[in-house]
Amino acid sequence: MRFSPLTVVRLPSLRRRPPMELRDEVLKEMVLLRERTPDINGSVACTVDGLPVACDLTADNGDRTAALTAALVAMSTRMLSLSGRGDLQETLISGTAGFAAFYAAGPTIVLTVLARPGTNLGLLRLEGNKTAAAVAAIAARIR
Repeated sequence: MRFSPLTVVRLPSLRRRPPMELRDEVLKEMVLLRERTPDINGSVACTVDGLPVACDLTADNGDRTAALTAALVAMSTRMLSLSGRGDLQETLISGTAGFAAFYAAGPTIVLTVLARPGTNLGLLRLEGNKTAAAVAAIAARIR
């Protein structure tokens, strides 16, 4: 039996970094968020599959935060789908040392915001959603 030779097809990488212009503009929005809301420690914007877009954290754990964000978004999306509650808008996790809030920023980007204990959650939600909308608009314009 004789087999034909295999043809190697080179596919584009699915794990490529977002454009630098996108990173810079998103980072500006994230810095403005931290400056407007004093209880916010920092934020990370990433793709829904966990690739960091921009990071405004003091600690060097943006890659890990992005990966965990992707996992949480997948679980949250699945839960909403399973229970018939619509599309993901935000997820809030409350811990003894503060809050982690996750906002959909368009169909492909998620904004993660970390805040101190005692944060005004109404203000966090308002500013988080405002920044997520700005990030979504930037991504739509650049991509």
